[in-house]
Amino acid sequence: MTGRLKGRSAVITGGLTGQGLAIAEALAAEGANVAVGSFVREAAGRGGDAAAYPDPQEIVEVRERFAAAGTAVYAGHLDVRDSEAIEQFVSAAEAACGPADILVNAAGTTAEQPVAGHSDELWLKIIDTNLNGAFRMTRRLLPGMIGRKWGRIINIGSTAATVGWKDNPAYCASKSGLLGLTRCVALEGAPHGVTCVMISPTWVETELMRRNVQQVVEREGRGRTMEEAMSDIAAQNPQNRIIQPYEIAALAAFLCGEGARGITMENIQITGGALW
Repeated sequence: MTGRLKGRSAVITGGLTGQGLAIAEALAAEGANVAVGSFVREAAGRGGDAAAYPDPQEIVEVRERFAAAGTAVYAGHLDVRDSEAIEQFVSAAEAACGPADILVNAAGTTAEQPVAGHSDELWLKIIDTNLNGAFRMTRRLLPGMIGRKWGRIINIGSTAATVGWKDNPAYCASKSGLLGLTRCVALEGAPHGVTCVMISPTWVETELMRRNVQQVVEREGRGRTMEEAMSDIAAQNPQNRIIQPYEIAALAAFLCGEGARGITMENIQITGGALW
């Protein structure tokens, strides 16, 4: 722990699992207070997609883990599709951790469906979570950052922002839109000490990835096992491996520091050389 972010407060959406949780841990290790929120399974039903929705017990476990390390923490249910739910989460987060200096938009979902026959329900769910959710969170927290003349906004994108992929139209569209949002927010925040960057990894080994790959395997219907599918994905990467969440987290932590104050409006890829 270096303490580079001591006194700063971070809000991380999708922060109870996967990349979001890894980023929260990295920011806490630098001294930041962290407020982590995810859509909790028992809060409502949201079937059909591949997201790894945590259960209420995971809220308790994550909160206790951070608190035990001496981090000021808030953990709770957050539906980024709902402005009222966002307001409730932000109010509780500010009471526990202080006003947000850092926002990480890591909440995301996907589903394997071709354009032909794609359901409205899943299309809107993916766009509303991955793109509209980031917009709503940014709209809520950006004014405070501007007022305090300091802020960091990190959007977790994907190589899907710039590369199409069969049976992933909603995911690709949402991440492409997120890149456009990133650039606009960066320009709006630049005169006020607020940066906005998108981190775009290829496949990252998380529960979301595993659920997504399982959908692929089931759609194929050719008897390929999950282990074989994961191995095939690793083989597509020139480094012959799958990117790990801590790699995304390490970059996010750097981007939140003073040494990254000139890095904004960028789409930084972590791919191991892979195109997707």
